[in-house]
Amino acid sequence: MTRTDLPPAFDERTMLTTFLDYARATAVAKCTGVSAEGGAAAPLPGSPLMTLGGLLSHLRWVEYWWVQVVFLGEEDTQAPWTDEDPDREMRIGARTPIAELVAAYEEQSARYRELIAATELSAVAKRPVRDGSTHVTLGWILMHLIEETSRHNGHIDILRELADGTTGD
Repeated sequence: MTRTDLPPAFDERTMLTTFLDYARATAVAKCTGVSAEGGAAAPLPGSPLMTLGGLLSHLRWVEYWWVQVVFLGEEDTQAPWTDEDPDREMRIGARTPIAELVAAYEEQSARYRELIAATELSAVAKRPVRDGSTHVTLGWILMHLIEETSRHNGHIDILRELADGTTGD
């Protein structure tokens, strides 16, 4: 997939999906080619869970949560976090090879891309969020995933530079 933030059309769906794909592709590009040590390194003393692998794992599981659990209403049978360890996806990601994390994230993104293409943006999530009574729309979920992924891309960018000096778009 070509990484671009310029949509081929300017309707709401195309703009949202283009920006989400751009943010996803940016995360993948920043993590691709880093060494195993670089992917697991936690160089920020105050943030021991902040690793490239941990963040990519987190992005994958955040999308799973919002698409499969909240939007589709599926039971949460796969997420790695627990009540005892709510950040477990970050720990697992730090010890999983980056190539494996990238492959899982890209495979999941492809599945969600198909689901999103076949679903109205105004479709309402099966499960409520936060307050227990608000049901967000698919469009809101896409905006939230763009925000979440883009925010973490800033962290990923810094961690990659600290890992091996790689900078750039």
